[in-house]
Amino acid sequence: MLDLRPRMLSIGTANPPDRWSQADLLNRFQVNDPKIVSLFSSSHILSRHLYLPPGKPEGGPEEETQGDLLRKHRRGTIEVAPQAIERCLAPVGLTVRDIDYLCCITSTGWLTPGVTAILMKHMGFREDCSRVDIVGMGCNAGLNGLNPVASWAMANPGKNALMVCNEICSAAYVFDGSMRTAIVNSLFGDGVAAVLVRADERDERSFAPKILGFDSHIITPAIDAMRFDWDEEQGKYSFFLDRDIPYVVGANAEKPVNRLLNRHGLKRRHISHWIVHSGGKKVVDAIKYNIGLTDHAVRHTHSVLRDFGNLSSGSFLFSFKRLLEEGKVRRGDYGVLMTMGPGSTIETALIRW
Repeated sequence: MLDLRPRMLSIGTANPPDRWSQADLLNRFQVNDPKIVSLFSSSHILSRHLYLPPGKPEGGPEEETQGDLLRKHRRGTIEVAPQAIERCLAPVGLTVRDIDYLCCITSTGWLTPGVTAILMKHMGFREDCSRVDIVGMGCNAGLNGLNPVASWAMANPGKNALMVCNEICSAAYVFDGSMRTAIVNSLFGDGVAAVLVRADERDERSFAPKILGFDSHIITPAIDAMRFDWDEEQGKYSFFLDRDIPYVVGANAEKPVNRLLNRHGLKRRHISHWIVHSGGKKVVDAIKYNIGLTDHAVRHTHSVLRDFGNLSSGSFLFSFKRLLEEGKVRRGDYGVLMTMGPGSTIETALIRW
């Protein structure tokens, strides 16, 4: 009897056209505060793709209202998401007309109708395509979304499910000269990632990995460690990251990993590939230390952070794509996917080629 578990058949990614180094951004925003300059310089990020506001004649960027930021999110969605979707579907010979279920994830803009409806109209998805929007869960949400997408695919054999992580993080930026906003502004980048999921006996000879299971862990005492607040003075939402996040996440990282592996009779030595969310150097270091991973194990996590910054919910798919392009995965290999975010939350998934 065939084991028709869903497979991750193809991945596509895309970013805005403008790429900025950390030094470029400091110059663009005329930052001279030594603490903020040091923060940008020591973030282990070399460049990011961002939608930045036009410059003023006297220098520096124009102010953006909350309305401007929402319009930026919608504009970026329409420009970048179709590229990621087409890059995901083209290698397997599909178009958006072949998609039966669409799940879109974002935490960087509040749109109603949501991203699914906007993309269905803009790209020409079938009108009977089922859809769901997951909004506001944060950087962990890629695996929160993949779980129901995989379940839908398993309940609908042969049908095509598409998950899109659509994060225009620059639509959540506030520039007020504070260390609070500087931490966010030094870390996040704009990008979209799409993954095609299907459970079909036609794919049994495919090299695409099967999704074997998930495990979640929420650290409720740290619920306020990552959050959006309304900034009355600025008149827009402002994201907050607590400095203790790496220690909170690291101290709890083993719990979902151990449960996930124990459920499938595995030990950490059986895992050939680790795809960890590019949350920031200190977060990744805390995960490495507490789970016992080498630098090599998280090489793609580090390289995505270096080249793109933290891409929120889609970061792990950017890293996963680099793993596939590397060409070192072998049939039978196990992999663990891990994302972290607000809640505070750790999400994990087990896959096998």
